[in-house]
Amino acid sequence: MNDNKMTPLELRATWGLGTVFSLRMLGMFMVLPVLTTYGMALQGATEGLIGLAIGIYGLAQAIFQIPFGLISDRVGRKPLIIGGLLIFVIGSVVAATTTSIWGIILGRALQGSGAIAAAVMALLSDLTREQNRTKAMAFIGISFGVTFAIAMVIGPIVTHLLGLHALFWMIAVLATLGIIITLVIVPSTTEHVLNRESGMVKGTFRQVLANPRLLKLNAGILFLHILLMSSFVALPGEFEHAGFPPSEHWKVYLATMLIAFVGVVPFIIIAEVKRKMKIVFVSCVALLIVAELVLWQAGAHFWTLVAGVQLFFFAFNLMEAILPSLISKESPPGYKGTAMGVYSTSQFLGVAIGGSLGGWVFQHVDAQAVFLMGSVLAVVWLLISLTMKEPPYVSSLRVVIEHECNTSSLEQRLRHAPGVSNVLVIPEERAAYVKIDSKITNRQEIEALIAAS
Repeated sequence: MNDNKMTPLELRATWGLGTVFSLRMLGMFMVLPVLTTYGMALQGATEGLIGLAIGIYGLAQAIFQIPFGLISDRVGRKPLIIGGLLIFVIGSVVAATTTSIWGIILGRALQGSGAIAAAVMALLSDLTREQNRTKAMAFIGISFGVTFAIAMVIGPIVTHLLGLHALFWMIAVLATLGIIITLVIVPSTTEHVLNRESGMVKGTFRQVLANPRLLKLNAGILFLHILLMSSFVALPGEFEHAGFPPSEHWKVYLATMLIAFVGVVPFIIIAEVKRKMKIVFVSCVALLIVAELVLWQAGAHFWTLVAGVQLFFFAFNLMEAILPSLISKESPPGYKGTAMGVYSTSQFLGVAIGGSLGGWVFQHVDAQAVFLMGSVLAVVWLLISLTMKEPPYVSSLRVVIEHECNTSSLEQRLRHAPGVSNVLVIPEERAAYVKIDSKITNRQEIEALIAAS
């Protein structure tokens, strides 16, 4: 049997958890392109409160993301995932049955409180072997991007046909389906793997937060989602002013997302394979400045708005692809899981700030001011990104140590192996965390070296 081939259990775990994660993310994204337009009909609605309704989801996620991930080590992964999805369902029902903007805000806060992403990744780590874990994690990452594209298209269609309340009922049904999949399809396990590559570990946050390279990347995902959420507070209304009805908005999102998905592939190759990560990253930020300026100057010109959206999604999708890779490259061995937890929290803080700030600016000034604000923030981000250094082009490995060995001796042997840049051996976890240049060495060679020690 090929050890690198996924077992039926691993495939069930990967597909099942990937589907649960995607259904959960649909609830965040489907509301994004429609709440500004359809939400204004709610009792007490203002642009500022609409922005708060968009952003409060991210605030709740940011608050509960790390604690829920740590709690799952105690209460179990599946119970926490199911509990988080139940909270999400309750929030969706609250939003579906209210006629007030404050009811929507409460529902969105409850939706965000069911923060299950860390528990999903931890359970995936429990259910997959080391050699297949990267493939499983990559599947989750791809599902995130696909979910975003689907949500941007489905949200406007469903809301036009059935209304905003029906959209929230649909989101509740999807989350309930996620609970059923978790109970029926996702395998159970009583063994929790302490994997520092995918899970957060107490006592490691200080080193991650004190790392200047990681701080700049966390600032990057914060800025990116501030720009996304603030832009979508203003954008649907601008399309309406350009004579393009909300029922047709999905066509723009579908076309621009498809073009962006295809168009970013060569640049991902340039960044990863050609090892030109910094120039691609800085160019992305510069393109976001251009996108925001185009949207600022578009006024009621439909095709100028489309051009701005296309530029934005191109840069956004490319940045979403390379930022997690940069976190993986820059995180010290044994700290990747914690680094990703802080990264996700920064992302949701960006959602919270972008929605709330964008709504406030929209209400007190106008839509153009929101885009101008976005361009100014992107300039600040560009100045930060210019100070970044080229990342180390390394991959993170966790290798199980099957037998007793001398820790310091093993670390020395690994450090001197070709292609190895950094090592952390944790004897009590019977694991070695190794940073390697995959053009020089690979997992099999590192495993063989450890086995011979």
